[in-house]
Amino acid sequence: MKDIVTLKESLIEQIDKHQEGIEMLAKNITSLDLMLKESSFTKASQLETQKIEVENKIESIKKHEENSIPIKRVNDGKIIANAYVTPEQVSIILDNEIEINADTPPFKSFFLDRIIGEMKKKDFEEAETGKIQKESMIDYIINKNGSDIREIIIKNYRQKERVNELINTVGWSLTRMLENVNK
Repeated sequence: MKDIVTLKESLIEQIDKHQEGIEMLAKNITSLDLMLKESSFTKASQLETQKIEVENKIESIKKHEENSIPIKRVNDGKIIANAYVTPEQVSIILDNEIEINADTPPFKSFFLDRIIGEMKKKDFEEAETGKIQKESMIDYIINKNGSDIREIIIKNYRQKERVNELINTVGWSLTRMLENVNK
């Protein structure tokens, strides 16, 4: 029985390790599908220009990856996540080695409830007065691997100041969470 439990735990660990790689491959397939869709049914005379466009898109994807903002642990400067900022959202992808449960304090109480919660409250007030539409209110998605956080997507941040605050406070929160896990 003990061997079966050990085998099960080993399989779960292997699944967790490979999950992020699978997600990245799925994103790459989606990008390639988009490129294939856009380049389908073309005349031979257009192939060279489309090849250049595909190369430009691949270069754009590489630049996006290079434009990541490292999020470092406060106490020793070790990179624990990377933030990718687009005009629509901020994606915070945790390092593969970081295993933090979403229930570990102060993630929910500080980062989600206090920081993002206050931004949501302000957005709601602005939506009520007609300054913004309800669809433009800040929102978030937590992608997990099991119970561990893998990615935090914050949509409709709307202001550059918010990006800075979100990145700084998530760095602080993740540092404290790691300290709480390692106690």
